[in-house]
Amino acid sequence: MRPRVALTAVLLSSLAGLLLAQAPAFGPGSRVLLDAHNAYPYEGKYADRVPRALATGLPVAIEQDLIWRPGAGAAGGETVVGHDVDKVADAPSFEAYFFTQLAPTMVRALRENRRDRWPLVVLNLDLKTNEPEHHRRILEVLARHDAWLTTAPRTSTPDVPAPLTVGPMLVLTGADPAQPRTFHDAVPVGDKVRLFGAIPVPQPEGDDNRARALSLMRMTPEQLIATRATNYRRWVNFPWAVVEAGGQNHAGEWTAADRARLDALVGRAHANGLWIRFYTLNGHPAPDADAQGWTKSYNFGSLAAAQARWRAAREAKVDFVATDQYEAFSAALR
Repeated sequence: MRPRVALTAVLLSSLAGLLLAQAPAFGPGSRVLLDAHNAYPYEGKYADRVPRALATGLPVAIEQDLIWRPGAGAAGGETVVGHDVDKVADAPSFEAYFFTQLAPTMVRALRENRRDRWPLVVLNLDLKTNEPEHHRRILEVLARHDAWLTTAPRTSTPDVPAPLTVGPMLVLTGADPAQPRTFHDAVPVGDKVRLFGAIPVPQPEGDDNRARALSLMRMTPEQLIATRATNYRRWVNFPWAVVEAGGQNHAGEWTAADRARLDALVGRAHANGLWIRFYTLNGHPAPDADAQGWTKSYNFGSLAAAQARWRAAREAKVDFVATDQYEAFSAALR
């Protein structure tokens, strides 16, 4: 081999190694995480859900439902965690409830500086209301914890995903069209994007929930995931009804056709540079729903049925698997 050719080969090899080293270890398809569904207190109960989620081990995803509670003071209100818009009089603030509990984990992560494992916590925000002041308040809270966050630079090319600066926490939010106006568009070029939205997905047709769920099954992965990742929109979020006709309550035995459908959806998301999440995969006796504060339509009817889907999700490399059964899910995937 001539010296110039040999040098070129060495440089190309080094460049390939550098690019591989810079590829995010948490990119689409690289990790399968428990997504701890509705991990906040409501109706005076369930205050232990964040500690339970953390106790399953890291990394983990944790969902927080956020509501704007109007009130007095300079801010004119507060962002609180809660399930129902009309039941937030005594709801704790987002910052006091969530960030206070996460502080020991984040401080330890920064001290240990094991960046190969970051982000350790994926915070999934489900905004139940979308007032501009609500959005601004969320950004204020995140900015106060900037050292914890995974961020991207706000660029002049919003359709191109910029490299992420990885912190011990990654924050995701939804697909509502009002959110990027505050969370991305109003951010000056060169400043930080601190949370990342989902791509919009088609609205199913139908006059009731059953008809709409069946409509989802008639859509191809290409129809359901029609766009690629952008600098702001980096994930996609689906009900399980896109995988099995009618969703959890109407699911039968897990079949090869179901697995092929799951693989096709996950493959499409990952090919488009997107993380993918499915919600919410539970399996339990029917009375447990009322006792535990779980949504009945998310129930496959038995733990064994849910476990079959959890294992399939792991094998398909689903990035975030939402469930209310944190410990059972973690045990099934060990």
